[in-house]
Amino acid sequence: MELRQVEYVLAVVDHGGFTRGAEALGVTQPALSQAIRSLERELGVELFHRVGRGVQLTSAGEAFVPPARQLLREAEVVRNAVADVSEVLRGTLDLVALPTLAVDPLAPLVGAFRAAHPGVLVRVAEPEDGVAVAELVRSGRGEIGLTDLPLASDDLVARPMMSQEILAIRPPGTPAGHRARLSIVELASSPLIATPPGTSTRRLLDDALATAGLHPTIAVELSQRDAIVPLVLAGAGSSVLPRPLAEDAAARGARIARLDPPITRVVGLVHRDAPLSPAAQAFVRSVRSVPGLDAQARGVSPTSRGQGFSSSG
Repeated sequence: MELRQVEYVLAVVDHGGFTRGAEALGVTQPALSQAIRSLERELGVELFHRVGRGVQLTSAGEAFVPPARQLLREAEVVRNAVADVSEVLRGTLDLVALPTLAVDPLAPLVGAFRAAHPGVLVRVAEPEDGVAVAELVRSGRGEIGLTDLPLASDDLVARPMMSQEILAIRPPGTPAGHRARLSIVELASSPLIATPPGTSTRRLLDDALATAGLHPTIAVELSQRDAIVPLVLAGAGSSVLPRPLAEDAAARGARIARLDPPITRVVGLVHRDAPLSPAAQAFVRSVRSVPGLDAQARGVSPTSRGQGFSSSG
């Protein structure tokens, strides 16, 4: 078995077919198909059902994919470790983050990391909820996740990073909209703009209202998060957002208020219980160097299998 063959199989899986997989790798489809056929003969099983122009993983293929991803990750660790000897960090860092964390804190963290390590390609996936973040990290599609804590399961290492407050945002001109605080009861009685149930911010909202014995009045439910602030500014309703996004909305004219009782979430890094690649280790070190994050982390209890920050995993 060659690493090239493993890479070809995963390209077919990730891009949905032999043709698109070959295009993504910059090889011809016949060369890719031949390499995979050779691997299947060596393994004694078929990895794909070839139906017309489509392909689907066989049961053997389903079993092959997770350890194959781990194999490529470990090969990258070896290559990067050799490169790291000369202090030239290269390769790829695959991150997974909730959409509400992509602007803050992820963007400045990636910016600082890239400034220090320009030879590393950073790829970011943004699934809708923490369960999906954990699954992408668990499967090897991402090496480090940025998500709400605690996790629903304890098979990943979770490292608390910061606490983030959720604020109410209301349309411009809202009566008494200048108030600094808004009760949960008032929030529940307001027409609300929210993402679908199960998404990260909606879960925080639903949990807070359920604890108070309240039910939200949903006026607009949408998956496109970028439309929430424009809808609030247009008067369609109120909403809730993490403080950094709420403050951006305030700069555009929205009214913002802290909630009473407050809604907060713990944000942290998650990864598999395995050695991190040099790029991932460097990213964690970069996170630790950001002023203020260590102080915030000290006020958040470690969750899952993590015991605070570590650069080695």
